[in-house]
Amino acid sequence: MIGRHSVLRILAIVALAALPSGVALAQSSEDPLQTFQAEREAAEARDRARLAELVDDRQALESALQEARSDLEAARERRQELEAQQQSQKAELQELASQIDEQGGDLGPVFDAVASVSGELRDDLGQSWLTLGAEAALPPRLDSDGVLRPGQVETLADSLMGMTRETSRIVNLTAPVAGQDGQRSERPVTRVGDLLAFSDGQLLQRTGDEGNLSVLDHTPGAVSDRLNAFQAGQGDVISLDPTDGQVLEAMAQQPSLLERFQQGGAVGYVVVVLGVLGLLVALFQYLYLLRVTVTLKRQLGDLEQLREDNPLGRVLKRFHALGSGHAPEALEARLDEAMLAEQPRLERGQSLVKMLAAVAPLLGLLGTVTGMIVTFQSITVFGTGDPQLMAGGISQALVTTVLGLITAVPLLFAHTALSSRSRALIGTMEGRASAVLADRLEADQAAASATAATKRHADALA
Repeated sequence: MIGRHSVLRILAIVALAALPSGVALAQSSEDPLQTFQAEREAAEARDRARLAELVDDRQALESALQEARSDLEAARERRQELEAQQQSQKAELQELASQIDEQGGDLGPVFDAVASVSGELRDDLGQSWLTLGAEAALPPRLDSDGVLRPGQVETLADSLMGMTRETSRIVNLTAPVAGQDGQRSERPVTRVGDLLAFSDGQLLQRTGDEGNLSVLDHTPGAVSDRLNAFQAGQGDVISLDPTDGQVLEAMAQQPSLLERFQQGGAVGYVVVVLGVLGLLVALFQYLYLLRVTVTLKRQLGDLEQLREDNPLGRVLKRFHALGSGHAPEALEARLDEAMLAEQPRLERGQSLVKMLAAVAPLLGLLGTVTGMIVTFQSITVFGTGDPQLMAGGISQALVTTVLGLITAVPLLFAHTALSSRSRALIGTMEGRASAVLADRLEADQAAASATAATKRHADALA
Protein backbone atom coordinates (compact mmCIF):
# COMPACT_ATOMS: atom_id res chain seq x y z
CA MET A 1 0.00 0.00 0.00
CA ILE A 2 1.14 3.49 -0.72
CA GLY A 3 1.48 5.66 2.37
CA ARG A 4 -0.68 8.63 3.09
CA HIS A 5 2.14 11.07 2.42
CA SER A 6 2.87 9.41 -0.87
CA VAL A 7 -0.77 9.67 -1.87
CA LEU A 8 -0.84 13.30 -0.88
CA ARG A 9 2.30 13.90 -2.91
CA ILE A 10 0.73 12.26 -5.97
CA LEU A 11 -2.45 14.24 -5.60
CA ALA A 12 -0.43 17.43 -5.22
CA ILE A 13 1.41 16.64 -8.44
CA VAL A 14 -1.90 15.93 -10.20
CA ALA A 15 -3.36 19.16 -8.88
CA LEU A 16 -0.33 21.11 -10.01
CA ALA A 17 -0.58 19.49 -13.43
CA ALA A 18 -4.20 20.64 -13.61
CA LEU A 19 -3.18 24.25 -13.19
CA PRO A 20 -4.07 26.54 -16.14
CA SER A 21 -1.51 26.51 -18.93
CA GLY A 22 -1.10 30.26 -18.70
CA VAL A 23 -2.08 32.99 -16.32
CA ALA A 24 -3.94 35.94 -17.76
CA LEU A 25 -2.01 39.15 -17.52
CA ALA A 26 -3.68 42.03 -15.82
CA GLN A 27 -5.01 44.55 -18.25
CA SER A 28 -4.29 47.39 -15.86
CA SER A 29 -0.80 48.77 -16.23
CA GLU A 30 -0.72 50.41 -12.77
CA ASP A 31 0.15 47.31 -10.59
CA PRO A 32 0.50 44.08 -12.65
CA LEU A 33 2.66 42.34 -10.03
CA GLN A 34 -0.01 42.56 -7.32
CA THR A 35 -2.68 41.31 -9.73
CA PHE A 36 -0.51 38.33 -10.70
CA GLN A 37 0.18 37.42 -7.03
CA ALA A 38 -3.52 37.67 -6.20
CA GLU A 39 -4.48 35.34 -9.06
CA ARG A 40 -1.75 32.83 -8.08
CA GLU A 41 -2.89 32.81 -4.43
CA ALA A 42 -6.50 32.28 -5.54
CA ALA A 43 -5.45 29.32 -7.76
CA GLU A 44 -3.41 27.79 -4.93
CA ALA A 45 -6.38 28.16 -2.57
CA ARG A 46 -8.64 26.35 -5.07
CA ASP A 47 -6.08 23.55 -5.46
CA ARG A 48 -5.72 23.13 -1.69
CA ALA A 49 -9.47 22.94 -1.30
CA ARG A 50 -9.65 20.31 -4.07
CA LEU A 51 -6.81 18.31 -2.53
CA ALA A 52 -8.51 18.41 0.88
CA GLU A 53 -11.69 17.06 -0.72
CA LEU A 54 -9.80 14.15 -2.31
CA VAL A 55 -8.03 13.32 0.96
CA ASP A 56 -11.28 13.29 2.87
CA ASP A 57 -12.99 11.15 0.20
CA ARG A 58 -11.23 7.79 0.49
CA GLN A 59 -13.34 6.10 -2.16
CA ALA A 60 -12.66 8.78 -4.78
CA LEU A 61 -8.95 8.52 -4.01
CA GLU A 62 -8.93 4.76 -4.51
CA SER A 63 -10.89 5.16 -7.77
CA ALA A 64 -8.40 7.70 -9.11
CA LEU A 65 -5.51 5.44 -8.18
CA GLN A 66 -7.11 2.44 -9.86
CA GLU A 67 -7.74 4.46 -13.01
CA ALA A 68 -4.14 5.55 -13.10
CA ARG A 69 -2.97 1.90 -12.78
CA SER A 70 -5.30 0.88 -15.64
CA ASP A 71 -3.90 3.59 -17.87
CA LEU A 72 -0.40 2.47 -17.04
CA GLU A 73 -1.19 -1.15 -17.91
CA ALA A 74 -2.79 -0.13 -21.22
CA ALA A 75 0.26 1.94 -22.08
CA ARG A 76 2.53 -1.05 -21.41
CA GLU A 77 0.42 -3.28 -23.69
CA ARG A 78 0.46 -0.66 -26.45
CA ARG A 79 4.22 -0.44 -26.10
CA GLN A 80 4.55 -4.19 -26.52
CA GLU A 81 2.38 -4.11 -29.65
CA LEU A 82 4.41 -1.30 -31.18
CA GLU A 83 7.66 -3.11 -30.42
CA ALA A 84 6.32 -6.27 -32.09
CA GLN A 85 5.19 -4.26 -35.12
CA GLN A 86 8.60 -2.62 -35.30
CA GLN A 87 10.31 -5.98 -35.29
CA SER A 88 7.99 -7.20 -38.07
CA GLN A 89 8.67 -4.12 -40.18
CA LYS A 90 12.40 -4.53 -39.66
CA ALA A 91 12.17 -8.12 -40.90
CA GLU A 92 10.11 -7.04 -43.92
CA LEU A 93 12.58 -4.25 -44.62
CA GLN A 94 15.46 -6.71 -44.54
CA GLU A 95 13.56 -9.00 -46.90
CA LEU A 96 12.87 -6.14 -49.31
CA ALA A 97 16.50 -5.10 -49.15
CA SER A 98 17.57 -8.64 -50.04
CA GLN A 99 15.10 -8.68 -52.96
CA ILE A 100 16.42 -5.35 -54.18
CA ASP A 101 19.94 -6.73 -54.04
CA GLU A 102 18.88 -9.83 -55.97
CA GLN A 103 16.92 -7.83 -58.61
CA GLY A 104 19.30 -4.93 -58.79
CA GLY A 105 21.52 -6.47 -61.41
CA ASP A 106 18.85 -7.95 -63.72
CA LEU A 107 15.36 -6.56 -63.01
CA GLY A 108 16.18 -3.01 -62.01
CA PRO A 109 15.90 -1.59 -65.56
CA VAL A 110 12.74 -3.66 -66.07
CA PHE A 111 11.14 -2.09 -63.03
CA ASP A 112 12.17 1.39 -64.14
CA ALA A 113 10.70 0.79 -67.63
CA VAL A 114 7.44 -0.62 -66.29
CA ALA A 115 7.09 2.20 -63.77
CA SER A 116 7.78 4.82 -66.45
CA VAL A 117 5.33 3.28 -68.93
CA SER A 118 2.58 2.90 -66.35
CA GLY A 119 2.99 6.49 -65.19
CA GLU A 120 2.97 7.87 -68.73
CA LEU A 121 -0.08 5.82 -69.66
CA ARG A 122 -1.95 7.01 -66.62
CA ASP A 123 -1.12 10.64 -67.40
CA ASP A 124 -2.02 10.30 -71.09
CA LEU A 125 -5.26 8.44 -70.48
CA GLY A 126 -6.37 10.64 -67.59
CA GLN A 127 -8.00 13.18 -69.96
CA SER A 128 -9.01 10.71 -72.68
CA TRP A 129 -12.58 9.66 -73.46
CA LEU A 130 -11.81 6.09 -72.33
CA THR A 131 -12.29 7.05 -68.69
CA LEU A 132 -15.79 8.43 -69.34
CA GLY A 133 -18.31 5.78 -68.31
CA ALA A 134 -15.63 3.09 -68.56
CA GLU A 135 -15.70 -0.25 -66.79
CA ALA A 136 -11.89 -0.52 -66.65
CA ALA A 137 -9.63 1.49 -64.37
CA LEU A 138 -6.52 3.45 -65.22
CA PRO A 139 -3.16 1.70 -64.83
CA PRO A 140 -1.95 2.08 -61.22
CA ARG A 141 1.27 3.82 -60.34
CA LEU A 142 3.92 1.39 -59.10
CA ASP A 143 5.29 1.62 -55.59
CA SER A 144 8.49 3.56 -55.10
CA ASP A 145 10.23 0.73 -53.22
CA GLY A 146 12.02 -0.42 -56.39
CA VAL A 147 10.67 -3.99 -56.20
CA LEU A 148 8.70 -5.43 -59.10
CA ARG A 149 5.96 -7.76 -57.91
CA PRO A 150 3.98 -10.19 -60.09
CA GLY A 151 0.69 -8.65 -58.95
CA GLN A 152 1.75 -5.24 -60.21
CA VAL A 153 2.50 -6.58 -63.67
CA GLU A 154 -0.83 -8.44 -63.76
CA THR A 155 -2.75 -5.35 -62.66
CA LEU A 156 -1.03 -3.26 -65.32
CA ALA A 157 -1.81 -5.82 -68.03
CA ASP A 158 -5.47 -6.11 -66.96
CA SER A 159 -5.87 -2.33 -66.97
CA LEU A 160 -4.37 -2.04 -70.46
CA MET A 161 -6.62 -4.81 -71.76
CA GLY A 162 -9.64 -3.08 -70.26
CA MET A 163 -8.71 0.24 -71.84
CA THR A 164 -8.19 -1.49 -75.18
CA ARG A 165 -11.64 -3.03 -74.87
CA GLU A 166 -13.14 0.42 -74.16
CA THR A 167 -11.88 1.73 -77.51
CA SER A 168 -14.47 -0.44 -79.29
CA ARG A 169 -17.45 0.45 -77.11
CA ILE A 170 -20.20 3.03 -77.61
CA VAL A 171 -21.43 4.12 -74.18
CA ASN A 172 -24.60 6.07 -73.34
CA LEU A 173 -24.64 7.73 -69.96
CA THR A 174 -25.88 10.78 -68.09
CA ALA A 175 -23.27 13.24 -66.88
CA PRO A 176 -23.02 16.91 -65.87
CA VAL A 177 -22.16 19.05 -68.88
CA ALA A 178 -21.30 22.75 -68.87
CA GLY A 179 -23.04 24.74 -71.60
CA GLN A 180 -21.70 27.79 -73.40
CA ASP A 181 -23.22 29.96 -70.64
CA GLY A 182 -21.16 28.12 -68.01
CA GLN A 183 -24.16 26.47 -66.34
CA ARG A 184 -23.76 22.73 -65.62
CA SER A 185 -26.71 20.38 -65.98
CA GLU A 186 -27.29 16.66 -66.28
CA ARG A 187 -27.49 15.74 -69.96
CA PRO A 188 -27.45 12.49 -71.96
CA VAL A 189 -23.95 11.84 -73.29
CA THR A 190 -22.81 9.39 -75.93
CA ARG A 191 -19.15 8.30 -76.05
CA VAL A 192 -17.75 6.61 -79.15
CA GLY A 193 -14.59 4.76 -78.13
CA ASP A 194 -11.70 7.13 -77.66
CA LEU A 195 -12.76 9.23 -80.66
CA LEU A 196 -15.36 11.70 -79.44
CA ALA A 197 -18.29 12.37 -77.12
CA PHE A 198 -21.38 14.44 -77.82
CA SER A 199 -24.65 15.50 -76.23
CA ASP A 200 -27.77 16.85 -77.96
CA GLY A 201 -25.91 17.30 -81.22
CA GLN A 202 -23.04 19.26 -79.65
CA LEU A 203 -19.49 17.98 -79.48
CA LEU A 204 -17.94 17.84 -76.01
CA GLN A 205 -14.50 18.51 -74.62
CA ARG A 206 -12.78 17.81 -71.31
CA THR A 207 -11.43 20.78 -69.37
CA GLY A 208 -9.57 21.25 -66.11
CA ASP A 209 -7.56 18.80 -64.07
CA GLU A 210 -10.71 16.84 -63.21
CA GLY A 211 -11.73 16.41 -66.85
CA ASN A 212 -15.10 18.16 -66.57
CA LEU A 213 -17.33 18.01 -69.66
CA SER A 214 -18.24 21.13 -71.61
CA VAL A 215 -19.60 21.81 -75.08
CA LEU A 216 -17.43 23.13 -77.89
CA ASP A 217 -17.85 26.76 -78.87
CA HIS A 218 -19.15 25.82 -82.32
CA THR A 219 -20.36 22.55 -83.82
CA PRO A 220 -20.93 22.61 -87.61
CA GLY A 221 -24.56 22.27 -88.64
CA ALA A 222 -24.07 19.14 -90.74
CA VAL A 223 -22.13 17.47 -87.93
CA SER A 224 -24.80 18.41 -85.41
CA ASP A 225 -27.56 16.88 -87.55
CA ARG A 226 -25.67 13.58 -87.87
CA LEU A 227 -24.97 13.43 -84.14
CA ASN A 228 -28.60 14.13 -83.25
CA ALA A 229 -29.81 11.41 -85.60
CA PHE A 230 -27.26 8.93 -84.23
CA GLN A 231 -28.10 9.67 -80.60
CA ALA A 232 -31.82 9.33 -81.34
CA GLY A 233 -31.25 5.96 -83.04
CA GLN A 234 -32.34 7.28 -86.44
CA GLY A 235 -28.95 7.16 -88.13
CA ASP A 236 -25.78 5.11 -88.21
CA VAL A 237 -23.33 7.76 -89.46
CA ILE A 238 -21.28 10.11 -87.30
CA SER A 239 -18.59 12.65 -88.10
CA LEU A 240 -15.11 11.86 -86.81
CA ASP A 241 -11.99 14.00 -86.62
CA PRO A 242 -8.92 11.90 -87.48
CA THR A 243 -6.61 14.72 -86.34
CA ASP A 244 -7.60 14.31 -82.70
CA GLY A 245 -9.69 17.46 -82.54
CA GLN A 246 -7.56 19.83 -84.59
CA VAL A 247 -9.99 20.03 -87.50
CA LEU A 248 -12.99 20.52 -85.20
CA GLU A 249 -11.11 23.19 -83.29
CA ALA A 250 -10.33 24.97 -86.55
CA MET A 251 -13.97 24.70 -87.62
CA ALA A 252 -15.06 26.04 -84.24
CA GLN A 253 -12.82 29.08 -84.73
CA GLN A 254 -14.12 29.67 -88.26
CA PRO A 255 -16.15 32.88 -88.18
CA SER A 256 -19.75 32.97 -89.28
CA LEU A 257 -21.08 35.17 -92.08
CA LEU A 258 -22.05 37.89 -89.62
CA GLU A 259 -18.65 37.75 -87.92
CA ARG A 260 -16.90 38.04 -91.28
CA PHE A 261 -19.07 41.03 -92.11
CA GLN A 262 -18.11 42.67 -88.80
CA GLN A 263 -14.42 42.17 -89.58
CA GLY A 264 -14.76 44.73 -92.38
CA GLY A 265 -15.10 47.56 -89.90
CA ALA A 266 -16.63 50.93 -90.71
CA VAL A 267 -15.69 50.76 -94.39
CA GLY A 268 -17.42 47.42 -94.71
CA TYR A 269 -20.61 48.83 -93.20
CA VAL A 270 -20.55 51.73 -95.66
CA VAL A 271 -20.02 49.41 -98.65
CA VAL A 272 -22.91 47.16 -97.64
CA VAL A 273 -25.26 50.09 -96.96
CA LEU A 274 -24.52 51.62 -100.35
CA GLY A 275 -24.97 48.25 -102.05
CA VAL A 276 -28.34 47.70 -100.38
CA LEU A 277 -29.41 51.23 -101.33
CA GLY A 278 -28.45 50.68 -104.96
CA LEU A 279 -30.23 47.33 -105.12
CA LEU A 280 -33.41 48.81 -103.64
CA VAL A 281 -33.38 51.68 -106.14
CA ALA A 282 -32.81 49.23 -109.01
CA LEU A 283 -35.58 46.94 -107.78
CA PHE A 284 -38.21 49.65 -107.48
CA GLN A 285 -37.28 51.14 -110.85
CA TYR A 286 -37.39 47.75 -112.52
CA LEU A 287 -40.83 47.11 -111.09
CA TYR A 288 -41.91 50.49 -112.44
CA LEU A 289 -40.55 49.57 -115.90
CA LEU A 290 -42.41 46.27 -115.80
CA ARG A 291 -45.64 48.13 -115.08
CA VAL A 292 -44.91 50.55 -117.92
CA THR A 293 -44.27 47.61 -120.24
CA VAL A 294 -47.66 46.11 -119.43
CA THR A 295 -49.53 49.41 -119.92
CA LEU A 296 -47.59 50.18 -123.09
CA LYS A 297 -48.51 46.85 -124.64
CA ARG A 298 -52.12 47.48 -123.76
CA GLN A 299 -51.93 50.93 -125.38
CA LEU A 300 -50.37 49.51 -128.55
CA GLY A 301 -53.33 47.19 -128.87
CA ASP A 302 -55.77 50.10 -128.86
CA LEU A 303 -54.31 53.30 -130.33
CA GLU A 304 -57.71 54.79 -130.95
CA GLN A 305 -58.29 55.32 -127.21
CA LEU A 306 -55.29 57.01 -125.66
CA ARG A 307 -54.70 56.60 -121.89
CA GLU A 308 -52.73 58.61 -119.36
CA ASP A 309 -51.31 55.55 -117.53
CA ASN A 310 -48.50 55.00 -120.06
CA PRO A 311 -45.89 57.30 -121.63
CA LEU A 312 -46.91 56.51 -125.22
CA GLY A 313 -50.50 57.56 -124.57
CA ARG A 314 -49.36 60.81 -122.98
CA VAL A 315 -47.00 61.56 -125.88
CA LEU A 316 -49.63 60.87 -128.53
CA LYS A 317 -52.21 62.94 -126.67
CA ARG A 318 -49.89 65.95 -126.64
CA PHE A 319 -49.13 65.39 -130.29
CA HIS A 320 -52.76 65.12 -131.34
CA ALA A 321 -53.55 68.24 -129.32
CA LEU A 322 -51.53 70.26 -131.82
CA GLY A 323 -53.68 72.00 -134.38
CA SER A 324 -53.30 71.79 -138.12
CA GLY A 325 -51.24 74.04 -140.28
CA HIS A 326 -47.89 73.37 -138.59
CA ALA A 327 -44.75 72.83 -140.53
CA PRO A 328 -43.27 69.31 -140.53
CA GLU A 329 -40.21 70.56 -138.63
CA ALA A 330 -42.43 72.02 -135.95
CA LEU A 331 -44.40 68.80 -135.59
CA GLU A 332 -41.21 66.79 -135.30
CA ALA A 333 -39.84 69.19 -132.68
CA ARG A 334 -43.04 68.98 -130.62
CA LEU A 335 -42.96 65.22 -130.80
CA ASP A 336 -39.32 65.11 -129.62
CA GLU A 337 -40.22 67.44 -126.78
CA ALA A 338 -42.99 65.10 -125.62
CA MET A 339 -40.63 62.12 -125.86
CA LEU A 340 -37.90 63.88 -123.87
CA ALA A 341 -40.44 64.73 -121.17
CA GLU A 342 -41.17 61.00 -120.64
CA GLN A 343 -37.58 59.76 -120.89
CA PRO A 344 -36.36 60.82 -117.37
CA ARG A 345 -39.02 58.66 -115.73
CA LEU A 346 -37.91 55.64 -117.74
CA GLU A 347 -34.21 56.19 -116.99
CA ARG A 348 -34.69 57.15 -113.35
CA GLY A 349 -32.14 55.65 -110.90
CA GLN A 350 -29.77 54.32 -113.55
CA SER A 351 -27.13 56.95 -112.89
CA LEU A 352 -27.21 56.28 -109.16
CA VAL A 353 -26.91 52.52 -109.61
CA LYS A 354 -24.04 52.96 -112.06
CA MET A 355 -22.24 55.32 -109.69
CA LEU A 356 -22.62 52.93 -106.73
CA ALA A 357 -21.33 50.06 -108.85
CA ALA A 358 -18.21 52.11 -109.55
CA VAL A 359 -17.79 53.42 -105.98
CA ALA A 360 -18.11 50.05 -104.20
CA PRO A 361 -14.75 48.61 -105.42
CA LEU A 362 -13.06 51.90 -104.59
CA LEU A 363 -14.40 51.75 -101.04
CA GLY A 364 -13.20 48.16 -100.85
CA LEU A 365 -9.75 49.35 -101.90
CA LEU A 366 -9.95 52.04 -99.23
CA GLY A 367 -10.71 49.37 -96.61
CA THR A 368 -7.77 47.32 -97.89
CA VAL A 369 -5.40 50.25 -97.47
CA THR A 370 -6.66 51.08 -93.97
CA GLY A 371 -6.44 47.42 -92.97
CA MET A 372 -2.83 47.22 -94.11
CA ILE A 373 -2.08 50.41 -92.19
CA VAL A 374 -3.47 48.77 -89.04
CA THR A 375 -1.39 45.67 -89.74
CA PHE A 376 1.85 47.62 -90.09
CA GLN A 377 1.07 49.57 -86.95
CA SER A 378 0.70 46.28 -85.06
CA ILE A 379 4.00 45.08 -86.48
CA THR A 380 5.66 48.32 -85.41
CA VAL A 381 4.39 48.05 -81.84
CA PHE A 382 4.43 44.29 -81.17
CA GLY A 383 6.70 42.89 -83.88
CA THR A 384 6.02 39.78 -85.93
CA GLY A 385 6.17 37.25 -83.10
CA ASP A 386 2.42 36.83 -82.71
CA PRO A 387 0.47 36.57 -86.00
CA GLN A 388 -2.85 37.00 -84.17
CA LEU A 389 -2.02 40.64 -83.51
CA MET A 390 -1.89 41.23 -87.27
CA ALA A 391 -4.97 39.16 -88.08
CA GLY A 392 -7.41 42.02 -87.43
CA GLY A 393 -5.87 44.36 -89.98
CA ILE A 394 -5.44 41.63 -92.58
CA SER A 395 -9.04 40.52 -92.11
CA GLN A 396 -10.27 44.07 -92.59
CA ALA A 397 -8.15 44.45 -95.73
CA LEU A 398 -9.47 41.28 -97.33
CA VAL A 399 -13.09 41.49 -96.18
CA THR A 400 -13.59 45.04 -97.43
CA THR A 401 -12.21 44.07 -100.84
CA VAL A 402 -14.58 41.13 -101.01
CA LEU A 403 -17.53 43.26 -99.91
CA GLY A 404 -16.72 45.87 -102.55
CA LEU A 405 -16.61 43.27 -105.32
CA ILE A 406 -19.73 41.49 -104.08
CA THR A 407 -21.58 44.81 -104.03
CA ALA A 408 -20.36 45.98 -107.45
CA VAL A 409 -21.22 42.82 -109.40
CA PRO A 410 -25.01 42.75 -108.72
CA LEU A 411 -25.19 46.52 -109.16
CA LEU A 412 -23.65 46.18 -112.62
CA PHE A 413 -26.19 43.51 -113.54
CA ALA A 414 -29.00 45.71 -112.17
CA HIS A 415 -27.80 48.71 -114.19
CA THR A 416 -27.62 46.61 -117.35
CA ALA A 417 -31.14 45.27 -116.80
CA LEU A 418 -32.54 48.76 -116.18
CA SER A 419 -30.83 50.35 -119.17
CA SER A 420 -31.83 47.55 -121.55
CA ARG A 421 -35.45 47.66 -120.37
CA SER A 422 -35.67 51.45 -120.61
CA ARG A 423 -34.03 51.50 -124.06
CA ALA A 424 -36.50 48.92 -125.28
CA LEU A 425 -39.43 51.02 -124.07
CA ILE A 426 -38.02 54.23 -125.52
CA GLY A 427 -37.38 52.49 -128.82
CA THR A 428 -40.96 51.24 -128.94
CA MET A 429 -42.27 54.72 -128.16
CA GLU A 430 -40.03 56.37 -130.76
CA GLY A 431 -41.06 53.89 -133.43
CA ARG A 432 -44.75 54.37 -132.78
CA ALA A 433 -44.38 58.18 -132.49
CA SER A 434 -42.49 58.29 -135.80
CA ALA A 435 -45.26 56.29 -137.44
CA VAL A 436 -47.89 58.67 -136.10
CA LEU A 437 -45.85 61.66 -137.31
CA ALA A 438 -45.50 60.12 -140.73
CA ASP A 439 -49.22 59.46 -140.90
CA ARG A 440 -49.89 63.04 -139.86
CA LEU A 441 -47.53 64.44 -142.48
CA GLU A 442 -48.98 62.22 -145.20
CA ALA A 443 -52.51 63.25 -144.23
CA ASP A 444 -51.54 66.94 -144.27
CA GLN A 445 -49.82 66.53 -147.63
CA ALA A 446 -52.84 64.73 -149.10
CA ALA A 447 -55.14 67.43 -147.77
CA ALA A 448 -52.93 70.13 -149.25
CA SER A 449 -52.84 68.36 -152.58
CA ALA A 450 -56.61 68.02 -152.57
CA THR A 451 -57.00 71.68 -151.75
CA ALA A 452 -54.65 72.67 -154.52
CA ALA A 453 -56.45 70.47 -157.03
CA THR A 454 -59.80 71.92 -156.05
CA LYS A 455 -58.47 75.42 -156.43
CA ARG A 456 -57.06 74.71 -159.87
CA HIS A 457 -60.34 73.17 -160.93
CA ALA A 458 -62.24 76.23 -159.72
CA ASP A 459 -59.86 78.50 -161.57
CA ALA A 460 -60.32 76.46 -164.74
CA LEU A 461 -64.11 76.78 -164.53
CA ALA A 462 -63.86 80.47 -164.02
